Amino acid sequence: MSQKTAEQPDPATPELVVARYVEDLAWLRKRPTNLHVTVYDKSGQQEAATQPNGVTVRLLPNVGREAHTYLHHIVSRYDTLAEWTVFCQGKPFDHAFDFKKTLRDFADNSIAFNPSGFHWLGHLIDTDDNRGDRLFRPWSKNENGRGLDMVGFHRAVFGTDGPETYTFVLGAQFAVHRDLIQHYSRAFYKQALAVSVDFPDAAHCYERNWDRIFGVSGIDPGWLAGRQTVYLKPMRHQTGS
Repeated sequence: MSQKTAEQPDPATPELVVARYVEDLAWLRKRPTNLHVTVYDKSGQQEAATQPNGVTVRLLPNVGREAHTYLHHIVSRYDTLAEWTVFCQGKPFDHAFDFKKTLRDFADNSIAFNPSGFHWLGHLIDTDDNRGDRLFRPWSKNENGRGLDMVGFHRAVFGTDGPETYTFVLGAQFAVHRDLIQHYSRAFYKQALAVSVDFPDAAHCYERNWDRIFGVSGIDPGWLAGRQTVYLKPMRHQTGS
């Protein structure tokens, strides 16, 4: 399987990991110059390996959505992770319309993102229950109205039943520090990678859990003050320009 690679990045250089299927990645041409980029492409198109200079492109099978991509990166790069990594979708602007500005701010001073080592990227905080009844079941793209087995997922990943509710930032995009990732073993992430392929609707389960995957609470419960939904910025349609 062909792939285009750049030199192994300096671990001190912030890295952007992009989970792509068929999205247009022209926006990467305006990325910060001090940000290394790794694109994992699941389109199955060999020409997808052609991207702007300085971008590493790796081809993956089209399984597990972005959760599989993120966990594959963590497992394969566990010993050579960047100090800070941003994980995002191929089209990050649907849930973070000012994502380019976010990247610039991150590249300029990544440590300011969050001293805890984890920072959600997006504009809408919302809450689902452990059956998916509040968000997932009525979601317009859930055509058969099925639920989400968060209890089974939590058992598969953590060995416990998990909480009754999950508050998270929509979009499955975040920045995380290497030390936080490496708090858990590579074996933990290998198991999590297997879950991303084998468990039903695993990517949607992971979307609700990325802060827990790294052992932190990404949203301060005291700040939430009981709120289930919080708009961090006005939501508006943007193309990423």
